[in-house]
Amino acid sequence: MDGGQITGTNMCVLVCAMVIASVGLNMSSTAVIIGAMLISPITGSILASAYANVSADYPLFTNHMVGFGMQIAISVIAASIYFFLSPVKEPTAELMARTAPTFYDVLIAFFGGLAGIIGQTRLDKANTVIPGVAIATALMPPLCT
Repeated sequence: MDGGQITGTNMCVLVCAMVIASVGLNMSSTAVIIGAMLISPITGSILASAYANVSADYPLFTNHMVGFGMQIAISVIAASIYFFLSPVKEPTAELMARTAPTFYDVLIAFFGGLAGIIGQTRLDKANTVIPGVAIATALMPPLCT
């Protein structure tokens, strides 16, 4: 499963997605935030580590989890640099909405993950579920926040 590979290209796309999400949060633009969610390569690492876990390939699982941790660190660093340099310092509604997760956010993550699992197991392999799961359970805006 190569969706979770940590490469220079994926890291560049990750930083681009993080900056896009940060700008969207800073300008309170839902459309821009959604775009960053779809661009982000973090979903590949999550799917790859889930695959490695259920197939009991623990060295692969460890490899993908280390990569996921690196992606999180790079994302937080990129967002921190952006918000440090940004001239807009007041928190927006989009930014504030991501500072207090609730039980409903846990439900969204659980059922989004369940929908992703079901989508991956479809026989026709026309997986139209993953983009919706990426949007519903996106990590970019909370990592930026």
